[in-house]
Order: sequence, then C-alpha cells, then structure tokens
Amino acid sequence: MALKSAISVTLLCLVLLALANGSSAGKIAIYWGQNGNEGTLAEACATENYDYLIIAFLPTFGNGQTPMINLAGHCDPYSNSNGCTGLSSDIKLCQAKGIKVLLSLGGGAGSYSIASTQDASQIATYLWNNFLGGQSSSRPLGPAVLDGIDFDIEGGSTNIGVILLGSLKGNALTTGLFDYVWVQFYNNPPCQYTSGAISNLEDAWKQWISGIPANKIFLGLSASPQAAGSGFIPSADLISNVLPAIKGSTKYGGVMLLSRYYDAQSGYSSSIRSHV
Repeated sequence: MALKSAISVTLLCLVLLALANGSSAGKIAIYWGQNGNEGTLAEACATENYDYLIIAFLPTFGNGQTPMINLAGHCDPYSNSNGCTGLSSDIKLCQAKGIKVLLSLGGGAGSYSIASTQDASQIATYLWNNFLGGQSSSRPLGPAVLDGIDFDIEGGSTNIGVILLGSLKGNALTTGLFDYVWVQFYNNPPCQYTSGAISNLEDAWKQWISGIPANKIFLGLSASPQAAGSGFIPSADLISNVLPAIKGSTKYGGVMLLSRYYDAQSGYSSSIRSHV
C-alpha cells in the first residue's frame, strides 16, 4: 500500500527526505523528541517559528521486529498507563496552527532494516494504521493523524524509503518520489561553511539542486555549536552570507534544524525566522 502525506530519509552530504503535501519557500523544519528538557510539543509549536515539527524517533522496525517508538524523557509509548497518547492533543494544536507534524523513522541509534517487499508492506500498513489515516486500537501517539513520515536512515538500507513506497528500482534520492529533501550541512566537512568561506557549501548546494528531482531542498543546520561536532553557522553569517547565495534557486525550501532542545537554548530559529 502507498503511504499518504509525508516521508523523509537521512543519508550522507547527510540527507533527509520528505514526501509531503504542498510546498513553498522559506520554511523551517525541526526535530523534537530526544531530550526531556526541550519542553512539550505544544510549547515548540507555540513559538510559531517552525513549519514542520518532526517527532523523533521510531528506531526499531523491519525484519520481523515489532516497531517501537522512543521519545527519550518525554513519555513511554508502551507503558501500561497513558503512555504517549496524551501527545495527540499537542499534535492537533500544532496542526491547527498550520504546522505539519511528522514521525521520524530510524535515527543514529536503532535497529532497523527491510528484509523484503513483504516486510516493507507490513511496515507500511503498521505506519498507516498507527500514525496516519488508518485505524488501530493501539495508536502510540493517540488518535491524532500525523501529516507524514520522515526517514532519518543513518544505517541499514539506504533504499528503505523507496521500498516502503513499493518500488525496488533506483536509488531513493533519484526516484522523484520525495517532495522535500533536507541536506545535512554540518558534521560533513566537504560541504560545510567555514567563517567567510562559502565555496564548499555553495558547490554542494548546486549539486543537490541540480541532481535531485525533489520539489524543494532544505539547508540542514545545527541550532547551536553544541548540537553538532562541526559545521555550525552563526546566525549572522547565515543571514548575510549563506542564505543570499542559495535562496535564488526555485528549489530552495528553507532550513532544517537539529534540534528543538538546542534551538530553545540558543534562540537560533527566532534570529533567522524573518530571513529564511
């Protein structure tokens, strides 16, 4: 079966892919869910700084495993009490503000792989019934219907996104099945910006916008120096040097930030919001 709404994948200059409904330039996407001190989902959306809120992660799925979500210190979806179903009201509040809410599969630490097209079909059915428009008596995040699925595939099969969408032909990035691609321009020295030197980033950006048949490409950034090992771009440099060099492309979609916890500390999204 096909998945409705959105899909994203992480690969290495690292990339995240999103298949979603609609697109326009100047958006901000952010990851939430891996730090209990980052505040609630509703609080993140109340800032009105974000257009895409990505709940991270569902790190266990495929190859006969029972899919399991992990939201760090926020809640335990599989506890015998309320679990994480209370997030449903937060999700609906975000969506009422026009914010798209996605669930991210994978992550840097997890157990995931796709053994076959049958395996993929089972996972797709699980995602549809438990997070998207289907029905299940045990939806981990409650009755709210998410806007899509994000693929943060840092291990296992890099074609997971394609397989889940019912195709084994071609590389995931070149299928044209994804509407949004956010490319990680941190922790990747060949594509990174360094103070006053934009050539590496600009060259990599041009390769992505010319080589990937997605509607929009997003610039993936760390929201603070602590969020990544290298490649942090100060907001002043982003505004004055980087954004002017990439915003002219019709494929420019905005920026992706890692993550809500670091952004809440640094105020990065607030400082760039009006310039994105």
